[in-house]
Amino acid sequence: MSKSAAPSPPTQVIWSGDLMAYRFSDSHPMHPARLDLTMRLTAELGTLARPNYTVVEPPVATDAELETVHDPEYVAAVRRASESPGEPNEAAGLGTEDNPLFPGIHEASARLAGGSLVAAEGILSGAALHAVNIAGGMHHAARGHASGFCVYNDAALAIQRLLDGGVARVLYIDVDAHHGDGTERIFWNEPRVMTISLHESGMSLFPGTGFANDIGGPDAVGTAVNVAVPAGTGDAGWLRAFHAVVPQIATAFDPGVIVSQHGCDGHALDMLSNLRLSVDGQRQNMLDVSDLADRLCEGRWIATGGGGYNVANVVPRAWSHLIAIAGGRPVPARTPVPQPWRDHVAELYGTEAPAMMGDDADIWWRSWEVGYDPADPVDRTIMATRKEVFPLYGLDPWFD
Repeated sequence: MSKSAAPSPPTQVIWSGDLMAYRFSDSHPMHPARLDLTMRLTAELGTLARPNYTVVEPPVATDAELETVHDPEYVAAVRRASESPGEPNEAAGLGTEDNPLFPGIHEASARLAGGSLVAAEGILSGAALHAVNIAGGMHHAARGHASGFCVYNDAALAIQRLLDGGVARVLYIDVDAHHGDGTERIFWNEPRVMTISLHESGMSLFPGTGFANDIGGPDAVGTAVNVAVPAGTGDAGWLRAFHAVVPQIATAFDPGVIVSQHGCDGHALDMLSNLRLSVDGQRQNMLDVSDLADRLCEGRWIATGGGGYNVANVVPRAWSHLIAIAGGRPVPARTPVPQPWRDHVAELYGTEAPAMMGDDADIWWRSWEVGYDPADPVDRTIMATRKEVFPLYGLDPWFD
């Protein structure tokens, strides 16, 4: 390593084949094959062979741990549904079209949650500077009900564990195509947590929430930040929106740890959103979040997965980039996808896998400092958010 090269951060990757048990059905969009393909691709790229990586098996979160952010009655309801999957509980969001029941749903969901909890423990103990749980990011789960393919909110559990472990302020950044409503609501009135969600507008996408004027509860005004970009937004607008809001407000909040959710369902080939992102744009955003953690939190960063339903083409490439970036050695977007992995995809799905780790996309974006264009719907979105939140932190919505 040259003298100018940064040391590789100690990085934990939370993984076990047991995480594949979170499986609603063979036809459900959130299929665990996306996790297996990601880890296979990561291994083929040689990422996990680097000495700064440690693979940590996720424990099953205990009821007491789950109840730090979930209602005890809800945890009990999930347990009952796990044992009797033929008895739906729609009030708890269990047994619905989005969250169908399956035997063992409690243990499978609690293991995903335990993954992000052990990531938080790694950060608190100093065993890791960065931690990645690609199976996590269950951001729609609320205190008392499941929603949007999510049963237990692992990101919220990690945030709460960090707070309980002495971290003064935690910043949560959610770049899934869908609004991070569950995590936001759990910490709606908690001034020690800022939730920032960059998502497709609720005017066109589930869950129909997360607008600029949703800014937090009475004791935490300004700690919920929502950037709701219009349907059809591509890399340039999405990255412009991120950089026009997130670094400024994150710096003002001054967090001790960043927890991020990297749902990759904003990709143009994903069937469950209307955004037009590329893997290249998503990779750049991961680099941006990593840089924020370095600048604001001495590197302390927990990254999770989330949405992403193009199982073979998009998710494995996006999250393999995330794991590599967390370890301090990003994979260039023009890196060839290893042939053994492509052969595996062809055998499994009868389809041709991508040849490169990126989409060869142009991800140039126009800096906010260049000027505000009121005719641009993305700029109007940005300005709406900045007007709501920036003055609360002494920032000027026009110029900062």
